[in-house]
Amino acid sequence: SQKKWTLRECVDYAVKNNLQVINNQYNNDIQSKNLAMAKNDYLPSASANIGNNVRFGQVPDNAGNSLRTDAFSNSASLGVSMDIYNNGRIKKTVQKSQYDLDASFLDTEKTKNDISLQVAQLYLQVLLNKEVKKITDESVNNAEKILNRAKATTEVGTTAKTVEAEAIASLAREKQKQKSAEIDIERSLFNLAMLLQLKEFKEFDVQEVPLPSMLAAPLNSTDNIINTAYENQPQVKAAETRILSAQKQIEIAHTAFYPSLLVSAGLSTSYQNLFNYSENTFSKQYKDNFGQNLGLSLNIPIFNKGNTKLQVEQAKISENIAKNTLEQQKLSVRQDVQKAYFDANANYENFMAAVEAEKSTKLALDFAEKSYEAGRSTIYDLNNARNNYVNAQSTVSQAKYNYIFSMKLLNFYAGIPLTDNL
Repeated sequence: SQKKWTLRECVDYAVKNNLQVINNQYNNDIQSKNLAMAKNDYLPSASANIGNNVRFGQVPDNAGNSLRTDAFSNSASLGVSMDIYNNGRIKKTVQKSQYDLDASFLDTEKTKNDISLQVAQLYLQVLLNKEVKKITDESVNNAEKILNRAKATTEVGTTAKTVEAEAIASLAREKQKQKSAEIDIERSLFNLAMLLQLKEFKEFDVQEVPLPSMLAAPLNSTDNIINTAYENQPQVKAAETRILSAQKQIEIAHTAFYPSLLVSAGLSTSYQNLFNYSENTFSKQYKDNFGQNLGLSLNIPIFNKGNTKLQVEQAKISENIAKNTLEQQKLSVRQDVQKAYFDANANYENFMAAVEAEKSTKLALDFAEKSYEAGRSTIYDLNNARNNYVNAQSTVSQAKYNYIFSMKLLNFYAGIPLTDNL
């Protein structure tokens, strides 16, 4: 049988395969490598060097004779150096790199959340279109019943031929609405499949979820939701983490004001062969010329054109930018929550009004059907009453799904997963 996707499956597939998420994960890998390189600065650095040189030419001696100076030389060295004091620069760089990595992971979570919200909205749109399709199916069935009755009454001569013609036209209109509803389902499934980046989408379908016919009223306040969102939303946490990173950058820039101490050690040897004279063997010269060195270097900054001070000031500006970004993110989250709350209340009021309108139009339809059967009203009156009822049903469904999504959004900011109860 054809697989029908749940909302949980759609969300999981989208966040796993979305190209933007994958790009974010690559950025995570880059930040992870930066952290590893920062930690590696604790280790000593070592290098080896081997050089070969050949010289050709001649120079005059004291007697004015020319002497050949052709020679071959070789040298080899091995050196190791290590920072033993830099005012904590390495430690602070490691801490900053860790903050940058944490912020990158939070950026990925933000992207996943955005995609999840889009998936939930499109998923609900599919469910709405399927519910509308059921309404049109019922309308087609009723139109067929009216047509059958009109044919029967026309044949016995109790109603005019125009009644049967109107019944035929009414059935055609209802079938056209039914076909439009089918296309809307296909379009919404296509949009969801495109968001999931599915290569094959023709057989794609989602699992229908039974939803309550009546809905609970939204919360009275958003204060708790906003505070929870500040604590949980990754874009806010990422902005807070980047403030810590910027503060560490200030500390790193300050380390340039202080001396740094470097210890070094090395081994070296060499070999030389003058082509005009006999020389000791390669191995003997390497042994005789073998040497060791140990050094301690203290670098004291005195004047570097004021660049260190400017770098500190730049780092402080970056901290201010990070703090302002945090305020922007908090403002955005607060406005999103308030908008979701406003939409939830508005959609709930629309839903309750639509339910009342549906009850009224259903009552009007019942009267119209009885009046039509009794011969006191025309088929036009009946069709008008039925159209009003179908429109009211569709309005109820639209308001219901709009409200459900608004509440899903509010619950999401309150820390409740989108896939709960759906």
